[in-house]
Amino acid sequence: EYLIFRPAWHVPLSIQQNEIVPDLEKHPTYLAKEHFQVFDSQGRVVKVAAVNQSLLQSLRTGKLELRQEPGSANGLGLVKFVFPRQGSVYLHGTLERDLFSRLRRDFSHGCIRVEDPAALSAWVLHGDPHWNPDTVDAAMNGNLTMKVDLPQAVPVVIFYGTAVVEENGAVHFSDDLYGYNAALEQALAKGRPYPE
Repeated sequence: EYLIFRPAWHVPLSIQQNEIVPDLEKHPTYLAKEHFQVFDSQGRVVKVAAVNQSLLQSLRTGKLELRQEPGSANGLGLVKFVFPRQGSVYLHGTLERDLFSRLRRDFSHGCIRVEDPAALSAWVLHGDPHWNPDTVDAAMNGNLTMKVDLPQAVPVVIFYGTAVVEENGAVHFSDDLYGYNAALEQALAKGRPYPE
């Protein structure tokens, strides 16, 4: 439905608790180094003078929230593609470009990294005369966070598969990381007509 150039990242509580707080305990400069801001429940910025147990406990419980500032150091990259969804799942760029060369791709927390976000941005904005590869590049590398509605909604299908057949006929099987195959096997065992 829309995309956001230079998005901020509002850190989900589970990531805040399980990944960022432990990093912050080891490296007290982590927040500043990674361009995070701390917010209270009213959305007000909290000035952090020092990392102490009170701050860490407030981050663990969700009393305080984290947001990573937009820019080239942001974990979402320079563009986020937003579609109707359950939870905070979307497509986004990434700083970790080397992950695309790996066969296993379960490095995210449910979101989907996009290998060429500039090209995808230009493609989904096709039909809007204001957008072309040059204006997309300018928006991604500018200074402003910008929400842009697509000229036409794009259907998104997220397909989870544990078997892939390449064009040359080679078959690859992957681990069922999310445990969906068991539910599929149960549904198929019931025979036709298959329930939705």
